[in-house]
Amino acid sequence: MTALVDPPRPPAWAVLAEALRRLRPVQVRYHGHVRLLCPHALGWKNGRPKVLSYQAAGTTSTGSLPDDPRQRWRSMFIDEIDELIVTEHRWQSADNNEMASSNCFDELELEVDR
Repeated sequence: MTALVDPPRPPAWAVLAEALRRLRPVQVRYHGHVRLLCPHALGWKNGRPKVLSYQAAGTTSTGSLPDDPRQRWRSMFIDEIDELIVTEHRWQSADNNEMASSNCFDELELEVDR
């Protein structure tokens, strides 16, 4: 009989989980872009750890952030995040956060209270 084993979590998981619980934004480098993220949910997609965040500042792969706050949701694989720092910036979100997480995860493990 084999025991079920939790998938391994990258070191950034613990930092993101604590930031999510305390509603603290984090500054990260993701695919070469510095971003200020407010993590809203952690989970798994195709066996990989993933975070859903509201991007409050920084740049994206397409340039600057959209003016519409409802278009600032970012779903990222945690093992692709570099240079993670918890900040003292103001927590931010948008009013469509329930829609943003609908297809991000196969398994949701942690999320902010709505």
